Amino acid sequence: MNAAIGVEQLNNLKDEFKTYLRETNPQWAERTISTIGSDAFFALNNNVGVDFWSSLVSEEALLVARDKIRDFLAGTKGAGNADERANGYLSALKQLKTFLDTKHPTLPAEWSGKSISDVNLRSDFQVWMKKQKKSNGESYSPNTINAYTTALKNATAKLGLGDAVLTDLFFYTTADEFEAARKTILAAPNFEEVDSAAGNKAYSNGMVIYACFLKELGEPSAWIFQGNPKYYDVIGAVEALDKLTWAVNQYPKQIKKDDKAYIWVSGSDGGIIASGTIICDPEIRKPNLSDPYNRGDALKNKPYLAVDISVERKLTLEKVPRAVLLVDERTKQLEILTYPGATNFRVTKAQEEVIESIIDGSYERIPAVDEPKVEVVSKRRYWLYSPGEQAKFWETFYKDGIMGIGWDDLGDLSQYDSKADIKAVMKQKYDDDKSYKNDGHALWQFANEVAVGDIVFAKRGMGVIVGRGVVESDYIYDTNRSEFKHIHKVNWTQKGDWEHPGQAVMKTLTDITQYTEYVEKLEALVLGESDLPETDDEPEIQYPDYSEADFLSEVYIGTERYATLKGLLLRKKNVILQGAPGVGKTFAAQRLAFSIMGEKDTSRVKVVQFHQSYSYEDFVMGYRPNESGGFTRAEGPFYKFCKTAESDDERPYFFIIDEINRGNLSKIFGELLMLIEGDKRGEKNALRLLYKDEQFSVPENIHIIGMMNTADRSLAMIDYALRRRFAFFDMEPAFQSDGFKARQSAIQNPRFDALVSTVESLNKTIGEDASLGVGFRIGHSYFCTNDIVDDAWISSVIEYELMPLLNEYWFDEPSKVESWSARLRGVVNG
Repeated sequence: MNAAIGVEQLNNLKDEFKTYLRETNPQWAERTISTIGSDAFFALNNNVGVDFWSSLVSEEALLVARDKIRDFLAGTKGAGNADERANGYLSALKQLKTFLDTKHPTLPAEWSGKSISDVNLRSDFQVWMKKQKKSNGESYSPNTINAYTTALKNATAKLGLGDAVLTDLFFYTTADEFEAARKTILAAPNFEEVDSAAGNKAYSNGMVIYACFLKELGEPSAWIFQGNPKYYDVIGAVEALDKLTWAVNQYPKQIKKDDKAYIWVSGSDGGIIASGTIICDPEIRKPNLSDPYNRGDALKNKPYLAVDISVERKLTLEKVPRAVLLVDERTKQLEILTYPGATNFRVTKAQEEVIESIIDGSYERIPAVDEPKVEVVSKRRYWLYSPGEQAKFWETFYKDGIMGIGWDDLGDLSQYDSKADIKAVMKQKYDDDKSYKNDGHALWQFANEVAVGDIVFAKRGMGVIVGRGVVESDYIYDTNRSEFKHIHKVNWTQKGDWEHPGQAVMKTLTDITQYTEYVEKLEALVLGESDLPETDDEPEIQYPDYSEADFLSEVYIGTERYATLKGLLLRKKNVILQGAPGVGKTFAAQRLAFSIMGEKDTSRVKVVQFHQSYSYEDFVMGYRPNESGGFTRAEGPFYKFCKTAESDDERPYFFIIDEINRGNLSKIFGELLMLIEGDKRGEKNALRLLYKDEQFSVPENIHIIGMMNTADRSLAMIDYALRRRFAFFDMEPAFQSDGFKARQSAIQNPRFDALVSTVESLNKTIGEDASLGVGFRIGHSYFCTNDIVDDAWISSVIEYELMPLLNEYWFDEPSKVESWSARLRGVVNG
């Protein structure tokens, strides 16, 4: 008999239970059967603190389970009447016990104390195989990976071994269990026949590879445990404690005693601040409601799965920075960098070695190389959706071909202009003390962002995917329905029970589009790799890659200055590039944004130019004349850009302001002058707008880059109120940079070389002039051209670009202008 209960066995039992309910209660509606069938297993799905199968042995044990469920519900926000709901779950448990007493009287005792093999490693195996190399150094082809995956999932059922082994081999999660099953499989009389039918011995070869995968999985692993300083004083806890208790929300079957743990503090300037060892396997813990490091409400207010971590190295003063890991080829694909919205993240052996080298001081960076992208940015979006608590309305929604959401009392959601409007009405109608942040956001997205062609994954709780569908209509407010009047029509293409990889988010509706690897896992989980949908008819945008190396090759500053500039922008959120004409401020600003994004995604960059007449009404919002002679409220570029960035808050956005010191900054920014500060971002600091009854905030993922010409004497200096909200970075002429020298060498024109040399001498004079200074030096971009550099081009630059500049600089010293004019013209005239 297997040491664990297989998911197939459990699912078969659930189906048999529902069949029993239909046969014994023919008067019940299908919805009632589905609800009882789900509620009966609530205690099993939610770790309420009781051995589920033992609770079905006797009536007394059922009452104990009922009390545990009540305590669990009482500690859950918004759970309502815990006693009444616990009695409802007890009623379903009694139905299950009656069924088991009739059909399987010995099963509760036999399954008591056993764990459920609820982890299916198929998608993990596929991801692992893509990274493996054959003996000849080549990668495995997609066809080979798909053939092995299909054989491991389906071929065992053809051997007719009954309960001796699990038919889906991906439910084996340890090397020892799998090896025992493999011996049974190899001894089957028809094994050779089944193996041959799989083609190219995909079955036997796949088992060999899967055994290697499990062996590697079983070795001591390394994990990152993430904490958000907004809700928990991660740094304070690390500095004060030698043992930390941390939640396990992902990889509950893989994280184990003796694994290495890295503690990560989140944020754009975050990183690893401690390392240690996990000293116990994951186990249910009671919440510590008096934890002094909680900021606000306790993070956990009900029993939860957790481990203890012995802190061995405290790195709060010399953390392993996120920025360093992002730009190293070996660590740029760390799970926490590609899908940060979780608690627990796997660290590969290679990634662990890099992290350890950073900690011990032996680190040598391997610059990240931008590889050709396989995935493209598509207009199709992907959503994770809960059809009611524990998917209680899933059967109805599936049958009706819809997805629905509650809050019918709000009426037609299309009548609301913003999330804030929805939340305000929710406070009026329901509970004024609640913020309705998540619910209001979900309703807004449901009505305004879920679109035809989007993919929806329906989930039950936080552990099971029950369906996949394609949205077939825009938002509909259906007054003919008695409940769930807010709907979209959906073609539910798949239905079943698939164990979610790790723990899913709790929210009703979540946009998961940007988490590409996560979406791939869900698609592979539900569809299988051979059934992935074709998307050739989808409108696609593919942006060219852009790396730090690309930046350094185009913008003539060194590696260290680039790292300083990038760090300033990520930390401060707002940077002004200041310098003389021609140092490449605008060009550098756009390339800086691209290098941080890793691609030339122009949709996430907005450029505006300030001038003396520019106002708040132009920039944020105001009233403009319309064709009928009246006035219409119009949204400005900054307001629109903030709203776009707010809906995509895991990716950076860049707002670039040219000639920032030409405008009246207090007049242009208005009340937003405070909100652009790095520590005043986000909804918690929202202010009411001047021209709209809306609480507005500047999203944390917006970075502002301003450009300021230091040679413009007609402008006043930036006032202190704005100056302290920006970091200032000097852009200097780069004639001596490696990049410019390479360009100069490629031109191969002695007169061009002479012109550059003369301008460098001119800059020395300008810098030493008391009435001018270094901020007036001539920049290198005057000489960066893709045109043919001949005498005509050189003369044009001198006469029409440099001479007007000198006349302005020394308007009261004509002798200087005449002297330098002769030297510049002498480059051509000899």
